[in-house]
Amino acid sequence: MNRNDNILRFYLLATSLKNKIRQGSIYWNVSSPRRESIAEHVYDTCMLAIAIHSEYQMNINIAKVIMMLVIHELEEIIIGDITPFDKTSPIEKEKLGKKAVEEIVSCLILKDEYISLTNEFNSQETKEAKFAYLCDKLDFDLQMKLYTDQGYIKLDESNTSPVFKNATIQKMIKNGAKSPNEIFYGYDVKKYNNYPDFRQLLDYAYSLDLAKLLEKYLKEEFD
Repeated sequence: MNRNDNILRFYLLATSLKNKIRQGSIYWNVSSPRRESIAEHVYDTCMLAIAIHSEYQMNINIAKVIMMLVIHELEEIIIGDITPFDKTSPIEKEKLGKKAVEEIVSCLILKDEYISLTNEFNSQETKEAKFAYLCDKLDFDLQMKLYTDQGYIKLDESNTSPVFKNATIQKMIKNGAKSPNEIFYGYDVKKYNNYPDFRQLLDYAYSLDLAKLLEKYLKEEFD
């Protein structure tokens, strides 16, 4: 294929993520008339990374972080949005994801660079990889908090979703968790314990009504 064919192949495959809904929204039965796509999740993680980097002045290569956040999600074009509640193990998911990214970028001249970024993200050994991972996870927690505050998620133990079959989730419900937000926070909070800036942001966001906050910001800007 010539270079224009390579560009179009990559572009069309990558933008197909606009048509794939995030699996978490499906498993949690988000009732919003418009649930986020994987492509929108990629955008959200990048915006979150830019804002956190700005306000906390972290000593990282933010351009590299953005590239990681974009490239590593390409795997979902082929393998879909595999979650911790699926039967695929983390090791198998990483293996499948690596192979998928290699296939997607195989037509590009800079494919080795993009594959290297994916490997770095998966290894979680550099500060950029750790930062990108935390942005990826935090975006999920913030988005699900927003959905809940908007009234689009209800806690329903009778649901047949893999979420409600999960032992950790069941234990949290039996121990008194009464809202989706309690579960989202309790399930993920430990991921941020060694990263105080992220933990502080998570705690602050979960102390607020994000639906009302969004409405306030939009009114201030556009009224």
